[in-house]
Amino acid sequence: MNRIYIPVKPFFLLSLALFVHGYAYSQDTRTDDAPVDRLAEILERFPASDANGDGLLDRVEAAAFFRKRREGMNGTPPGKKKPSLPAPSFAEVKYGEHEKQAFDLWLVPGATEPTPLILFIHGGGFRSGDKSLVAPSFLEKCLEAGVAFAAINYRLSDVGPYPMMMEDCARGLQTIRHRASEWNLDTEKVAAYGGSAGAGISLWLGFHEDLANEESEDPVSRESTRVVAVATMNGQSTYDLNDFREWFEVPDLQPGPALPAFYDVQSDSDWGSERVTQLMKDASSINHLTKDDVPVYMMYSRPNTTVSVETGSSEWVHHVKLGLKLQEAMHELGLECTVTAPDVVPKEDRYGSFEEFLLQKVKE
Repeated sequence: MNRIYIPVKPFFLLSLALFVHGYAYSQDTRTDDAPVDRLAEILERFPASDANGDGLLDRVEAAAFFRKRREGMNGTPPGKKKPSLPAPSFAEVKYGEHEKQAFDLWLVPGATEPTPLILFIHGGGFRSGDKSLVAPSFLEKCLEAGVAFAAINYRLSDVGPYPMMMEDCARGLQTIRHRASEWNLDTEKVAAYGGSAGAGISLWLGFHEDLANEESEDPVSRESTRVVAVATMNGQSTYDLNDFREWFEVPDLQPGPALPAFYDVQSDSDWGSERVTQLMKDASSINHLTKDDVPVYMMYSRPNTTVSVETGSSEWVHHVKLGLKLQEAMHELGLECTVTAPDVVPKEDRYGSFEEFLLQKVKE
């Protein structure tokens, strides 16, 4: 029930910028190793990459093509300033006392019936990032399609460890649902998406058991934390160091810089403790997967490269294998999951982009 793919035009934004963002074709490096059949695939999907119009694509043309579009994730041509976001209908809506516990909300102008909602959760390794990182083009597309949009901030690891970040976003979602009648929102049609840490949180919301407490005296706590679909960009299906080591077959792989604070690890010996072991399992969305979970659409900017002990954590923590492992587990349960990357092309894609996937799922 879940699919992911690299769209040609809507996905141009993410696919091309991500294609170059911190990786491959930006510096004419990875294209040096690109096989002929891979170049043919690129040419078929992106005809404009053939700069000289000879019907053939070489590595230099491919590298230049993706380098020029490295800013495409925000829909911004090279050298031009990123478009500003339209003013939200409601800004800095608080769902907690901390300054980071707030969201912005854009409502559909003139809507008479309750509208679906798409929730954006920013990335940043749980150490940085902000709700303002929304791509203006997608926000505007949602509103034009009759779908409301929200972007949320959450407390970061300088404030505290997991599960604080996930629970913050769950509480923000509950707050939105609690005020749905005020904002003319359809509480049954809410999807979530994000990149990196925002992807991990979105998947956690998608798979984790509902945090709603129907017996609570707090009406917000009685609201559901479930969503109908999740889309991710360079996302993690696990935050378990043991999974990373097993999946990449690198027993000595060292934790990236974001993980110690995420788990409040104070020394190397903490990694083998029961506390951290259990936290790693609970933080990993793949461990919450059940056959009644939601469809997912996952996009990665890097090819399925080999990881070694020397590989930088920024590469393996955003690796497409994290999506392929989740896809395998979801398909075993009969769930929809599409994964796309520069060298991972799904046989079938009903959406063409993560944007279309989200819009279709909240309007079904």
